[in-house]
This record gives sequence, structure tokens and C-alpha cells, in this order.
Amino acid sequence: MHEVAALAGVSIKTVSRVINRQPTVSPDIATRVQNAIELLNYRPNVAAVSLRRADHKTSTIGLLLEDVANPFSSALHRGVEDTAARYGMLVFAGSSDEDPIRARHVIEAFVSHRVDGLIVMPADPDHDELLVDQQRQGKPVILVDRKVDFLDTDTVTVDNRVGALEAVRHLAAHGHRRIAFLGDARSIWTAQERHAGYCEGLAALGIPYDPELVRQDFPTVEIAEGATLDLLASARPPTALFTAQNLITLGAVQALRQRGLQHRVALIGFDDVTLGDLLDPAISAVAQDPRALGRIGADLLFARLAGDRGPSKHVVVPTRMVVRGSGEIAAP
Repeated sequence: MHEVAALAGVSIKTVSRVINRQPTVSPDIATRVQNAIELLNYRPNVAAVSLRRADHKTSTIGLLLEDVANPFSSALHRGVEDTAARYGMLVFAGSSDEDPIRARHVIEAFVSHRVDGLIVMPADPDHDELLVDQQRQGKPVILVDRKVDFLDTDTVTVDNRVGALEAVRHLAAHGHRRIAFLGDARSIWTAQERHAGYCEGLAALGIPYDPELVRQDFPTVEIAEGATLDLLASARPPTALFTAQNLITLGAVQALRQRGLQHRVALIGFDDVTLGDLLDPAISAVAQDPRALGRIGADLLFARLAGDRGPSKHVVVPTRMVVRGSGEIAAP
């Protein structure tokens, strides 16, 4: 910084103001400083800067996702990252794999790097002392995609129940009454909400709930495929499938194609599937906007970092029905 200041003919404080984008520096001086920075290839030491700052901010945030390789999680990540970039913030991201122990280790790593705030897709629905402790210490914690009971904080979710209910109504409108439900782990809040929406949809239409048509707790595409094959081979197989997670949808599609039933058994998936519009039939879906979830979650976090001390907010992002063909196959 001494070298940059000497080359630009300004004080070290002025260099600091330019680096921190403070508006008190005239455009001409800011340009001189920026030219000196580029000429000398100067890069601020963020760790050293955070130690010198009175608030010890690091200009970083931590983002815990279920699996960064899942298209839903990666799109949510991008929404957070795009918003963070506007604030000059760096995003550290990690996966929980639905394992509370792994989730804790990732969060502890974020905390050890002194992130300014946390955006979390919680893996433990019951209790996590680490998140509670961080919130008590003043570090903002935002939950995305899921709610938990143990933490009173800002949350962003989609309207899972309504989306599931609309899927059941849509299938029933095409004559289906044997509608199977294939869901994620029952410990996950979104899976609980989507199953509840499925049940509410059946009840609203006067369709009896049949436990033989319900399959849950699918951690992989392969297991979802096997469960679908089992359903299709039953004495009274379903005429329609509601798959309540994107990877489960892929397993169901593979099973239908394996049995040659993709044009006879209707299918609606919760959450859109990459290239689902290119299949035959194309996959109908209850689409959510994971990028919006990430963007809204990041906006809430930065509002808290800027000093918002108001009551916690729960933002609900609506879903939309995407009609492509697989969900419009008529009942036999």
C-alpha cells in the first residue's frame, strides 16, 4: 500500500478508501490509485485487513447445501453468488449430504474462517447447537429451502404443500385416481410438506389415501428406480406417479422406460429436471426457482449484516406448473 500511495502521489488512507469503494474520493484520484494498483499488481491481504478492522469483518459468507452437485443446489448457489458479488463478498460453499455430522464440520470450517454470516440448508431438523450458538454471538443465520423448529431466524422456502396439491389435482383432472407418491427422506421438512400436500390433494378430491401407493426415503436415483419398478409390478399398479424430488423423478423415468410404460403411466415431478423437455414424453413438473431462493436468502443476510434487527421473516416463493406431456397422459 505504501508503494501504491507513493506511485499515485496520495496518502495510504486514500488508497484504503479507494480499495473499500468509499465515495469520498474524487474520480480523478480514484483513477490514479487504480492505475497504480494495476501497474504494481497489488492485491489486498483480506486476512490482514479483517484483523485491522474494528468489526473484524472478512467479506465472506458460508453457504451449506445438501449437495453442490445437485442441479437444484447449484442453481441456488448461483443465486447467492450473484447477489454476494454486488456486495463485494466471497461465498464459501459446502455439502452436507444430509449428514448432521458432516454438516456440523462444514459449518465449523466456515466459522473458523470467520465468515460474516451463514446461509444454510439444514440437515438436522431437530437440533443444532452450533447454529444457535452462532446466532447468539450475533452472526446472522439464514435458512433456505427448509424450516426448522429450533431456530428463530429468516427463512426462504417454496410453497411445497400447494405445489404438491396442484400436482394431484392436475393428474386427477386427467382421470387418475390411483396416484402414487414417491418422496425424499421423511426427516426432511420439504419431503414432509410435499407428502402433506399430496394427502390434502387426495382428500379435497375425495380420493382415499392408499398407503400401498406411497414410497419414501429414497437417497439415490437407483433406489427410486427400484421402488418405481416395485409399484408398477404390484397387483393394482398406479396409473400416475407424483415424484416429489428431482433425482426421484429421474429414477421413475428410468423405471417407466424400462417397462415401456412412459406413454401409459402419467408422471409429474416436483422440481424441474435438466433436459426434461427433450424426453418423449417431456416431463411435466411443479417447477420451483432455486436461483430466486438463493437470491432472496442472500438479500436477507446482507440486510441483517447492514443492521436490520427486526423480527424474523419467512419468505415463501410460489411454484408453477409446467405442462409438457407426461403429466397429461389420460387414465386408462
